[in-house]
Amino acid sequence: MSSTVMGKAKTLQRIGFSLLGLITTLTVIPIIGLVLYIVVKGAPAISWEFLSAMPTNGMREGGILPAIIGTLYLTLGTAVFAVPLGVLAGIYLAEYAKESLLTRLIRIAIINLAGIPSVVYGLFGLGLFVLFLKMGTSILAASLTLSIMTLPTIISTTEEALRSVPNSFRVVSTSLGASKWQTVRRITLPQALPGIVTGVILGVERAAGETAPILFTGATFFLPQLPHSPLDATMALPYHIFIISTQIPGMPVQIQYGTVVVLLVFVLGMNLIATLIRNRARKNRQW
Repeated sequence: MSSTVMGKAKTLQRIGFSLLGLITTLTVIPIIGLVLYIVVKGAPAISWEFLSAMPTNGMREGGILPAIIGTLYLTLGTAVFAVPLGVLAGIYLAEYAKESLLTRLIRIAIINLAGIPSVVYGLFGLGLFVLFLKMGTSILAASLTLSIMTLPTIISTTEEALRSVPNSFRVVSTSLGASKWQTVRRITLPQALPGIVTGVILGVERAAGETAPILFTGATFFLPQLPHSPLDATMALPYHIFIISTQIPGMPVQIQYGTVVVLLVFVLGMNLIATLIRNRARKNRQW
């Protein structure tokens, strides 16, 4: 009787694994196909001049260097503002905040903020940073807006990564005479680093690919020069793709897809760096 039950359980397990494999395949194949289609369409436009020259002739000729540099500046600016604040807030919620109505409300607010459309953040940044604080349309205003948008993701993933560390690590550290902060800094935080890095890269990647927030706060239509200060406006790859795809008649298709390829490589490069850091941290993890 038990062997029959065991046989049925194994059969159901095989069916379940087969269904999961089928669903995974059906999900991955369209994504791979889309990426290959974009690469095939955009590869003819990729050249050294395309990557290093200024745009000319209404962006129909030349290169996209200002958009590449602008995207890099916006991404770095977002990381500078969002990562320290997000990680510190996650540490506080996971390690220091007591369970109460206030902390529950804060967590609910963070979850809700993560689901707000990016255009709302763009309008908020326009009102606060561009108009009220008089930063104008600038890299600084756009970076601060993107930082606010990415904070909920970084805070939530940091808190969850810290909570996943076994409590025995904290007990042993405290029993050896370490303070609360020493335990967090030397024990808990390094063990949670893979999860924290994942959250950071997810938040920063979203910022790198957003169009609506920078449309209101920092991106410009055509600027054939590099920005000289954080208070300058800049071109950016997402906004550049939107403009050349919808607002410029007669734009060669190769240039449109070539710009998308550059943005994909930019985002995938960030993913690769984050994966290397995460894998190295996992090797040092003790659980």
